[in-house]
Amino acid sequence: MPFLGQDWRSPGWRWVKTEDGWKRCEPFSPALEDGNNQLNDISHTVIITGDDESEEVYSTEDCEFAAKKRKKDHFRNNTDSQCFYREKWIYVHKESTRERHGYCTLGEAFNRLDFSSAIQDIRRFNYVVKLLQLIAKSQLTSLSGAAQKNYFNILDKIVQKVMEDQYNPRLIKDLLQDLSSTLCILIRGVGKSVLVGNINIWICRLETILLWQQQLKNLQMNKQVNNGLTLSDLPLHMLNNILYRFSDGWDIITLGQVTPTLYMLSEDRQLWKKLCQYHFAEKQFCRHLIPSEKGHIDWKLMYFALQKYYPIKEQYGDTLHFCRHCSILFWKDTGHPCTASDPNTCLMPVSPQHFIDLFKF
Repeated sequence: MPFLGQDWRSPGWRWVKTEDGWKRCEPFSPALEDGNNQLNDISHTVIITGDDESEEVYSTEDCEFAAKKRKKDHFRNNTDSQCFYREKWIYVHKESTRERHGYCTLGEAFNRLDFSSAIQDIRRFNYVVKLLQLIAKSQLTSLSGAAQKNYFNILDKIVQKVMEDQYNPRLIKDLLQDLSSTLCILIRGVGKSVLVGNINIWICRLETILLWQQQLKNLQMNKQVNNGLTLSDLPLHMLNNILYRFSDGWDIITLGQVTPTLYMLSEDRQLWKKLCQYHFAEKQFCRHLIPSEKGHIDWKLMYFALQKYYPIKEQYGDTLHFCRHCSILFWKDTGHPCTASDPNTCLMPVSPQHFIDLFKF
């Protein structure tokens, strides 16, 4: 007979049958699993300590208890290892039922959805960073202690990836700036807010963030030596087509700093007009018309002015998805055990802000 969790609709705990009966499998990490093998060997031996005058013999039961305690301490103190689950999805429930008590928390979802692996996928990188930035602004204290540790472990991996690959450092700088501002406020008002853990831990984390900011500030882009075709060798119409596919104004400005030709193309009024029309409604930019010296509308200044008042559209290569039939949140390529006749009709992409809103009650 299989063992089920509190709710038969949820994955519940994983159980394995042993000679001593059924035992529950807990989330593990590769580093912890190696440590467990060593600790298991110790638990079945008799330990003798002391010198020739006094010896103390521990029973097998005492050894097993000590080994279990060491496993728990190793699991709690190992900040480099991250817990992960076999299932990369989570059932989102917003109310208690007879079968399931309590609610699905933001911290639980953050631990279950394997964001540590997601940042290695270039399609999901910006999505995860944006999600971490939203959590840093308003939801950091909503995370449990384990989720907060997981949060900073993932953040550390993001920074290291940017330092190695020089991929989108501006996005990470914005994230660290928002996170440091939030931590400064929380640390000053520690008596008024909820911070899980000792205040000294948070001060160390803030110092680490400041160190990351300094490292990113001193980041030097590696100049690639390539004797083949370069971006400057492309025809003007292809360069112009590339610029028109950018959805962020700062990316256009950055690319325009590469060569004089790209700078000329990046200052095109029609390019910035299309960008404004993509992100904002006509009523919005009609209220903030900024004419140039020649009497024309300065669409570049218009874009950055509207950005201060209205949110821009967000584009991601891949996002989390929510199944309306099963109420399950998951990465699309990993899938989930859907019982709908046509699962594709039940899927709904989840933006980072929508992810936060799912766990507001």
